Amino acid sequence: MTTYHFIGIKGTGMSSLAQILHDSGEKVQGSDVEKRFFTQEVLEAKNIEIMPFSKENITEGLTIIAGNAFSDDHEEIKEAKEQGLPFYRYHEFLGEWLSKYTSIAVTGAHGKTSTTGLLAHVLSENYPTSFLIGDGTGKGHEDGQYFAFEACEYRRHFLSYEPDYAIMTNIDFDHPDYFTSIEDVFQAFQEMAKRVKKGIIACGDDEHLQHIQANVPVLYYGLADTNDFQAQNIQESSEGTTFDVFVRNNYYESFTIPQYGNHTVLNALSVIALCHYENMKPEEIQQLSTFKGVKRRFTETTWQDQILVDDYAHHPIEITATIDSARKKYPERPVVAIFQPHTFTRTKTFLHEFADSLKEADYVYLCDIFGSARENEGKLTIDHLQELIPESRLLQLEDTEQLASYKDGVLLFMGAGDIQKFQEAYEKKNE
Repeated sequence: MTTYHFIGIKGTGMSSLAQILHDSGEKVQGSDVEKRFFTQEVLEAKNIEIMPFSKENITEGLTIIAGNAFSDDHEEIKEAKEQGLPFYRYHEFLGEWLSKYTSIAVTGAHGKTSTTGLLAHVLSENYPTSFLIGDGTGKGHEDGQYFAFEACEYRRHFLSYEPDYAIMTNIDFDHPDYFTSIEDVFQAFQEMAKRVKKGIIACGDDEHLQHIQANVPVLYYGLADTNDFQAQNIQESSEGTTFDVFVRNNYYESFTIPQYGNHTVLNALSVIALCHYENMKPEEIQQLSTFKGVKRRFTETTWQDQILVDDYAHHPIEITATIDSARKKYPERPVVAIFQPHTFTRTKTFLHEFADSLKEADYVYLCDIFGSARENEGKLTIDHLQELIPESRLLQLEDTEQLASYKDGVLLFMGAGDIQKFQEAYEKKNE
């Protein structure tokens, strides 16, 4: 029996994979920086040991799984290679592991995590299911029939997988530190499509996905009537969103989801299409209505007279979607955007698009740019974004109490860095 050692176990995908192996009866441990991350809680609840980084952690009998954020000169990776231990990168290991199941990869520039969470929920309610969600949630099932997992296009990591099915939510230009253009991104998705073994569920409202070539059937879903699966008669209420589904222009069933915004309808439609293709009954798919959401995707807290929302939105399209959800769910309340840009390259590439999307809120606050592990500084500053949003203000950690002035406000704390610390500081100051 080997012990799996995760280098960077607090990463969202890594944490999920560690939980899957643990739940499947494997011995698991890991290491990371000592800073606390939201992924830690569930690892600790499962008694998975987390150590500070040190080459002393690397001992005989371990199988190493290294997070993609760490280069080959990391002390633990170097030590593992010197000792000749079995060594995998995260995506390489996952590619091998999923061959045991009917696997469904969920990929796309936006909506991956929410869609994977929704798919995992519906499958789990009906069948033994393992899943890996990019919010740090993972579950293994020793008798698992299905394996639903999030597949990221960054650095073409998803080409390590040969899934039975793929859900493709959209193709958009992101990760400008790696991809050179939208064409480069499209080519990556095209290569991914060729690796799918049974079928692809793709959003037909996305012009790029309309051009995907595959060796397996491609089913299209969307709001346009040219799709195989179409949502019509979308109605929003205090309960959520209800819509009718038509399969090749024939009425199939009505569904309700507790989320808001057309992007959430599209996510649900992709899951409905996949389940229908796998011959699930409509009443089994109705479990969509009990989905509670995933971490850091419109995660709400009621705070005095305000609603505080923690959201991972870090691309202009995601910001627009989050603001849209807030407007639809709370039409009478003012919307306050508090945004922390993530990485200098992304901020520079989408500077004007960020400004345009943030202007859709009633009030805008900007926090300093959060550099990633791959890039720590740039000539760009948050002032460049503020200049494009004349009414916006800069927010420092010690000044969060000014947010209390928005009576009945919906405060959207958005970003992929450590934006949560601004929400925590605000809650502490206004207890």
